Amino acid sequence: MALQQYFQACKYVSRNKVYMTQSSNNRQGKSPAEEFAPLATTFRRRLLAGVGSASLVAVGANFGGLTSFLLGLVPESGRSLKLDVLYPIEGYSRRIENNEGFEFIYPASWVGDQRLLYRAAERLERSLDPLPTNSPKSGNRPRKNVNEPIVAYGPPGSSGELNVSVIVSPVPLDFSIETFGGPKEVGEVVVKTITGQRSDVKGTLIESTMREDPKMNVKYYELEFKVESPSFKRHNVAVCCARGGKT
Repeated sequence: MALQQYFQACKYVSRNKVYMTQSSNNRQGKSPAEEFAPLATTFRRRLLAGVGSASLVAVGANFGGLTSFLLGLVPESGRSLKLDVLYPIEGYSRRIENNEGFEFIYPASWVGDQRLLYRAAERLERSLDPLPTNSPKSGNRPRKNVNEPIVAYGPPGSSGELNVSVIVSPVPLDFSIETFGGPKEVGEVVVKTITGQRSDVKGTLIESTMREDPKMNVKYYELEFKVESPSFKRHNVAVCCARGGKT
């Protein structure tokens, strides 16, 4: 009985060996490169997809200034598309205020005036409050001080003497900047307004020119002047225009 079980076990092992040998013979003729070709194709496809996704993220986030560098290769195209609002182009960013009717570029390293940012946040918060029934609409609310800049940028950590700012004031829709006269007349009025009646403050109009944008049908007065006193000196360049009921 024990002998019979021994022969059956040997027969079972022998069959397994024959089966394994036969299975190995079916793969003869295929090199390892051929066997792993499908895996290599899948890996290559996933690698390219990963690299492509990472590249899109890097470009979208301007990682390491990559997007700014690419846009710097064709700066005029990037600026025409207003992409410098999101990504600096050749070291300059753009600020656009469609509601106030202006836009300008400034050094990308400059920062916004924190006081103006806080006041803008307060105005936005007040605009969300419900209005009394006898009050004007929020869109018609006048600003408390029309001579206060809407935005201002300057080098971080500076005294504020070097800056770019924009002041917007309401005027009649049919108002023209030429109503005040030519660039020189307007420049002299601006200088006198800044210096006032103080005898120790002296203002000088350096240059005044007019630039016209035929596409927008807008005339710009460019004024360069300086203001001096025993305690300070200022050198200013101002650009004035009127369009759409604002100046």
